[in-house]
Amino acid sequence: MPRSKRSKLVTLAQTDKKGKENKTRIFDDVRSALDEFQYVWVLQLDDVRTPVLQDIRSDWVGSKLIMGKRRVLEKALGDNSEEEYKDNLHKLSKTCAGLPGLLFTNESPETVQAYFAAYSKQDYSRANSKAPIDFTIPEGIIYSRGGQIPIEEDVPMSHSLELTLRNKLKVPTKIKSGKITISEPYVVCRAGETLDVRQALLLKQFGVAASEFKVKVVAYYDNESTEVTKFD
Repeated sequence: MPRSKRSKLVTLAQTDKKGKENKTRIFDDVRSALDEFQYVWVLQLDDVRTPVLQDIRSDWVGSKLIMGKRRVLEKALGDNSEEEYKDNLHKLSKTCAGLPGLLFTNESPETVQAYFAAYSKQDYSRANSKAPIDFTIPEGIIYSRGGQIPIEEDVPMSHSLELTLRNKLKVPTKIKSGKITISEPYVVCRAGETLDVRQALLLKQFGVAASEFKVKVVAYYDNESTEVTKFD
């Protein structure tokens, strides 16, 4: 194993003062894990949601996933060759961007790559993301899935949601015979267009979970060889 640079003193003064104790804990956790595991991977986790993190932690029992502010993780790895915790770690630090996560493991690089290549999670679209599909609410009685499944397999949407649809989500609804209805088809979105907040909420209201979340593998560091391998 290469020599540790643990004797180097690194300050977190460049991070904001709020939450200093938590940043110090994350910093120490990263350096402890660097001594415990052979590999550390940089994962891109922008817009990650809790179920994805739960999946990773559940599937990688025996490994360790650490998340924190990018600057704290970079500092823990080392900004440059003088401050890096171990040889060449500053090269891994430079691959951190956006919202990164560090996965520490003894599993082979082939195993890690295969897992994240196969992993995907269906999720609801967010505002400012691209609409995954064309979605139009059919005219007549509004059903809970908005025409995505046959009406004999669906149920009418609860009348208590009519005000939300009409006032908040701007769908021209009305109550007729105790059911929420619309007089003509209502286009929520077209595939590929940028969604606003209202459109994203409508897709979620009708259970349209057609967006796919993937975890991007950025790079990894091998403690034995001290080499950093990057991915496009």
